[in-house]
Amino acid sequence: MSLVINQKLKQLSTSSFRSHFHLTKKDLDYIGEKGLDKIKEHAYDFIKMRLAPLNNPKDGHQTPMRGHPVFVAQHATATCCRGCLEKWHHISKEKELSPKDIDYIVTIIMTWIEREMEEQND
Repeated sequence: MSLVINQKLKQLSTSSFRSHFHLTKKDLDYIGEKGLDKIKEHAYDFIKMRLAPLNNPKDGHQTPMRGHPVFVAQHATATCCRGCLEKWHHISKEKELSPKDIDYIVTIIMTWIEREMEEQND
C-alpha cells in the first residue's frame, strides 16, 4: 500500500489548497506529548465517527481546519469529507466506509503526519 500512499501524497502536493496545510508547533508539541500511537487512535475515532457513516448531513463541514493534528492532516490529504474522498481517492460517498477504506484513510493521514514531523525536524 505504501506505493499507492506515496503516489497519492505526491499528487495531493500539487494542489495549491492541499499543499498549504502544515502542522504548527502546537500540533507538534501535542503529538510529542501524546505519541503517534495515540494520534493514530484519534484518527481512527474521528474517521469512524465523522466520515464512515453514510449520508452524514454535515458532510463537507464535519472536519475543523485546526485544533488537532489529524484535522490538519485530513485537509492536507483530502480525507476531510466524503466529497473529497470521492474526488481524490475514488471512494464512493454512496456507501458506508469499509474497514479497508478506514485503514487506508488512517494510513494516509499518519504517513502525512510522520512526513510533516520529519520535515519540521530537518
